[in-house]
Amino acid sequence: MNRRFIYKLFTALALGFAVLSAPVFAADEAPDALVNRLTKEALDVIQSDKAVQSGDVARLMVLLDEKVMPHLDFQRMTASAVGPGWRQATPEQRKRLEEEFKSLLVRTYAGAISQARNLTFNVLPLRASAEDKEVIVRTVIKGRGDPIQLDYRLEKTPGVGAGWKIYNLNVLGVWLVDTYRSQFAQEINAKGIDGLITTLTDRNKANAGKSDKPAKG
Repeated sequence: MNRRFIYKLFTALALGFAVLSAPVFAADEAPDALVNRLTKEALDVIQSDKAVQSGDVARLMVLLDEKVMPHLDFQRMTASAVGPGWRQATPEQRKRLEEEFKSLLVRTYAGAISQARNLTFNVLPLRASAEDKEVIVRTVIKGRGDPIQLDYRLEKTPGVGAGWKIYNLNVLGVWLVDTYRSQFAQEINAKGIDGLITTLTDRNKANAGKSDKPAKG
């Protein structure tokens, strides 16, 4: 497998670990314990759910809408990917950006889920103190070929729904949000926020015909 495919596969898994999780546990659940639980549950679903294995985007979208919000700070992910332009965006533009970015991620990586077979994982010892509000949880996924390190950035959130939430992930040394930030900056500089929304919408429409069909092994 080439590096590009491996990146897409394990980014899909990382997103899936947030998407396919069970209801949120106690707000004081440790970040490494949270990632360990989500990873185990996600691998169980990925390797048993035929629709997920086939890259069924509709199924993934339903799971995303039902499960992702307790564990993923998607607004922060989108804001960080958009960069400085986020502060100038209207509430309606922000809503559209979140919707289109979510759709882009799910459609881009849905097909890669079908390649996840016979995987195991280890959560590495957490290097953080009890006072830390942001941490990195490092994991190692093992399958065919060399082990892949998959890292999660999490923040401790207060208030309703308090607990640790994922806001970025790293595969093969590349942070997902950083990758999209450079792409989005070019669009915003050339076409503005509405131009970025249009570009994302068009890309999602183009991807729909490809990723809405079951992926072939």
